[in-house]
Amino acid sequence: MARLLQFILTGVALAGVSTGARADDIIGPAKARAYDARVFTKAPGQRAYACFTRRYTPDHLAQHPKQKVRAMQLLVTAEIPQGESIMGYSFRLGVNYRDRAGDFDSSGSCDHIRAEDGGHEIRYGCPVDCEGGGIEIAMSKDDTSAIVRLTRITVWQRGNKPDDDAADALIAGSDDKIFRLDRTDTADCAGLMTDRKELAGIRHK
Repeated sequence: MARLLQFILTGVALAGVSTGARADDIIGPAKARAYDARVFTKAPGQRAYACFTRRYTPDHLAQHPKQKVRAMQLLVTAEIPQGESIMGYSFRLGVNYRDRAGDFDSSGSCDHIRAEDGGHEIRYGCPVDCEGGGIEIAMSKDDTSAIVRLTRITVWQRGNKPDDDAADALIAGSDDKIFRLDRTDTADCAGLMTDRKELAGIRHK
């Protein structure tokens, strides 16, 4: 029941995600595990990380003058918390703007969803708390890239406490709706880590 409730809440938080109770909307354990293996390149086990990054070239930005994002980093985590038996999923997103200085971050929990705009393909749906929007994470056909889709997501300047006064928002616009981020070493997402033990672990992967 806890997993089903989390799935429903995830769907409510993300615009465009169906929350109907049809049987084909519920993703079975086998399909969920298969998607996890695509994201993390193998079964996650007790804990696993996947890092995806993209730094857009000047040529790309010149061809997309309305794109606000200059660089993006995505860290996806799967973990079975100590004393529990159910896998939990979360994301941390790093954003650098083309016309603003500083590093901006966002984060939230994730769950498996079926995406209507993708022929009901399985993705992670990842809302941000307090109506902060969110992202959907799909995988490329060869599993070497993550496809990040967003309408709106709340971000905070790195190092600031994530509260309403410090919040900003990345709004899709015409050139910031879909981002293809390349799989890379987990150490490349170290800047998104806040826990020292977790940071030490990711650097030794």
